[in-house]
Amino acid sequence: MKHLKLVVAGTTLASAVALCPNMSAFGSVPASVPSAVQARSQALAAAQAGADDNARKLGLDSDEKLVVKDVITDANGTKHVRYNRTFKGLRVIGGDFVSHNAKSGDVKSVSWNGSGKNVAVDSTTPSVSKSNALAAGKRTAIAEKSSAASSQGELVVYAGNASGPRLAYDVLTTGVKADQTPSRLHTYVDAETGAVLGTNDEIVEGTGNGIYVGQVSIGTTGSSGAYTMKDSVGNYTTDLNGATSGNGTTFTDSDDVWGTGSNSNRQSAAVDAHYGAEKTFDYYKNVQGRNGIWNNGTGARSRVHYGSNYVNAFWDGTQMTYGDGSGNSHPLTELDVSGHEMSHGVTENTAGLNYSGDAGGLNEATSDIFGTAVEFYANNPKDVPDYLIGEVIDLNGNGTPLRYMDKPSKDGGSKDCWSSSVGGLDPHYSSGPLNHWFYLASEGSGAKTINGVSYNSPTCNGSTVTGISRDKAAKIWYRTLSTYLTSTSNYAAARNGAIKSAKDLYGSGSAECTGVANAFSAISVPAGTETCGTSGPTDPPPTGSNLVANGGFESGATSWTGTSGPITNDSGRPAHAGSWKLWLGGNGSTASESEQQNVTIPSTAASASLTYWVRTDTAESGSTAYDTAKVQVISGTTTSTLASYSNVGTNSTYSQKTFDLSAYKGKTITLKFLANEDSSLQTSFVFDDVAVNAG
Repeated sequence: MKHLKLVVAGTTLASAVALCPNMSAFGSVPASVPSAVQARSQALAAAQAGADDNARKLGLDSDEKLVVKDVITDANGTKHVRYNRTFKGLRVIGGDFVSHNAKSGDVKSVSWNGSGKNVAVDSTTPSVSKSNALAAGKRTAIAEKSSAASSQGELVVYAGNASGPRLAYDVLTTGVKADQTPSRLHTYVDAETGAVLGTNDEIVEGTGNGIYVGQVSIGTTGSSGAYTMKDSVGNYTTDLNGATSGNGTTFTDSDDVWGTGSNSNRQSAAVDAHYGAEKTFDYYKNVQGRNGIWNNGTGARSRVHYGSNYVNAFWDGTQMTYGDGSGNSHPLTELDVSGHEMSHGVTENTAGLNYSGDAGGLNEATSDIFGTAVEFYANNPKDVPDYLIGEVIDLNGNGTPLRYMDKPSKDGGSKDCWSSSVGGLDPHYSSGPLNHWFYLASEGSGAKTINGVSYNSPTCNGSTVTGISRDKAAKIWYRTLSTYLTSTSNYAAARNGAIKSAKDLYGSGSAECTGVANAFSAISVPAGTETCGTSGPTDPPPTGSNLVANGGFESGATSWTGTSGPITNDSGRPAHAGSWKLWLGGNGSTASESEQQNVTIPSTAASASLTYWVRTDTAESGSTAYDTAKVQVISGTTTSTLASYSNVGTNSTYSQKTFDLSAYKGKTITLKFLANEDSSLQTSFVFDDVAVNAG
């Protein structure tokens, strides 16, 4: 079969190619973005300041130093601190780990990687010369069907497997593979014996498809005659104008109507990259509570190069190449492409899964999982959500997709079931078992039809699996990725981490935990140390697990019901973040408007709270409340008003409000925002970033 490749180097991300939309312009980056960057910076700095103390608590070698990569804080104060390590000043490859610390600072548990706690080597003086190590690296690159253009080497400690740490050279060989995709291959050469200990290519390969999403809106800035392809959180797209390096020039347009929808139109390529990146950003923010690739609220840059026989799209210092090796241009647009590629960036900034062995399959499947989740989140009528990867490009020429999540082996190369040999496959094929797990955990086994597509997912152990829902399976896998996995994690670690995450989120005796465990058994991953039980959650749900779907309104009216029109990206009132918000009122005439959503608060939650941001302004005067708005909770037949607003005492600056919802644990409530205006003079009640967090 033909095999389409998107390659992403280094810290990866989304992008890619063409369509024809209609745009509207939005404002500048909101004040919340710098504050998010500052908050993340402060959390990392505080963790780094305590790194030596944590190293002492863990009993690490005095020659080691810890470098903080990430910090995740749960609602109960538990901190999950992800570290890289050095030993006597040398980088430790595979020495990353996550320390799970209680609010008091005590270490509760540790997710070790590679050779575990020990990364010390007896000597840091090599027996093998650097030149011999470079030669070994070049030979490996050529063996992997890549020209070895140049190499450089660095002395490191290699702790990437369970056999123990070794002094080694990290030989980076750059070149081009036989199919014309670039390669940045790391070969780890034993500094005592000259043996190759392992490899890892920075270039991460994914899959995608063509121009089928129809007319869409993207965030732009500027005014008539001078619009720029940059949105309100800082996502922007540049044209390399045929170059393969550099920053490029941000795409501009005079009338804010971008592209033609043609495969050969450069602006259409940029539109597709921009739209896909925005939808993926919104998914992570509104569903997973992650504020972008770095979790700091900032957007990213996509750089587009249109070649004669392939399309390149770059993101910051990284590269993605699109083509099938046939010499034909294949612009790629389907939403699961952008979700897939951006998720490589999320993986790099969380678990950092290597692109080899079991970890390579987990890396690739993670991008398929979240690419699929983004496609369902966007719910674009021109690209109906499904569990197929690249289904509309028809790269095989027979109408079949590139990959199938319900039965991965249907592509002719992927595996349905895990075995000890899976790690030796190309990551596209070793991803099969985890893709299969996600489908089974989401939808269950057996024959069914979803959005008009027929599926029939088997199990490897002959069992019957009941799905827990796609949204829950995705939330469990995101927590696993961000909290429990490390760079060389295997399928066994994935099972343990996912069960632990299900217990954290839903309780050890929950149907969600059982469903996750059963789905892993159904793909032949043996039971490990983590099992489900009968008690409540071992930890409260993490901060950022928003129970409100589309709480930032960036997907329009998705998940909300009520009056047509209040959820808008109209620039007449600013959003708190992003471009969309809930704008009630503002009519200057008699009107009643409302939006509502059902929210289920887990019975196992220790606490629950509602937060939102609100901004009000009015043309009314005096102390009489002519126009009013309310925030309400409806539980059964009882309606409770949490807050009331009117034209009296308006505040045109956003402020955040918080309300205790603990009384509703174990119940499904309706969260409702409503407003009433009289016959003249407008009052605007603008709400944004609505969240219900259970702790």
